[in-house]
Amino acid sequence: MRLKFNPLKPFVTKRRKPSEPARHAKRRWLHLEPRISFSKTVLALSLLFLFIPLFVITFYSFNGSKDTTFTGFSFVWYEKLLFQSGPLWQSLWNSLVVAVLSSIVATILGTLAAIGITWYRFFGKQYIQSISFLPMVLPEVIMGVSLLIFFSGIKMSLGLTTIFIAHTTFCLPFVYLMVSARIDEFDYSIIEASHDLGANERQTLFLVIIPAIMPGIISGFMMSVTMSLEDYVITSLVSGPGSTTLPLYVYSMIRFGVSPVINSLSFVLILAICAITFVLRKGLKSFASAH
Repeated sequence: MRLKFNPLKPFVTKRRKPSEPARHAKRRWLHLEPRISFSKTVLALSLLFLFIPLFVITFYSFNGSKDTTFTGFSFVWYEKLLFQSGPLWQSLWNSLVVAVLSSIVATILGTLAAIGITWYRFFGKQYIQSISFLPMVLPEVIMGVSLLIFFSGIKMSLGLTTIFIAHTTFCLPFVYLMVSARIDEFDYSIIEASHDLGANERQTLFLVIIPAIMPGIISGFMMSVTMSLEDYVITSLVSGPGSTTLPLYVYSMIRFGVSPVINSLSFVLILAICAITFVLRKGLKSFASAH
């Protein structure tokens, strides 16, 4: 057997590929950042700014004294919260009723509006899209005064009903924005598949579209509940006798001095919100994996 001689072979060396750990080490060296950077510092300061007040409220809710001097660990303010704070619980109940009902209505209307405006063509579509964001950019004082003038013009007495209408109005654009963002990532091929399988528009809406955009709908609902619970400016302008919500009641208490009962209620609400967020996070993951 005769071997062929290649004169260039002694000068050609095969390049050896680096190992996987070597490539990772090189990549880490090239993208290595200092342990203390500007972005990490800003992140740490932002987290401290957000969470230090929560820790302060929690700490003073267990303080036995009414002032800022810590005199000992005590549950006295939780006892007063549970058994001696009837008006406070009534205001919290009013806030929860208004928040849940207004969020449900805003979620239904905002979801239908997002679906209709995104998928259908009609006259004035661009103007409706622009107007729908006005409650988000207008100052709350202007929004509240406008609603107050409207209710006075139609001779409607102020109360929980007017608060419900006002909260539905300013929560609607946020639901519309979140659902629209979810629809932008929608896979339109499944709609064509549902039509090929014989589904009509109503069946496609309730069995295909709504389950696919459900994370956006739930996010819009939770955003609406949060905004409704914490709103003070618009609520103070459109509220009437017997319709005190939690922000209004807390403000009325602060004018005569901060009561540690508010600290106890704040800690209870923080625990409740954390529990609800954890349950919803697990539920959304299960829902996304199932669909």
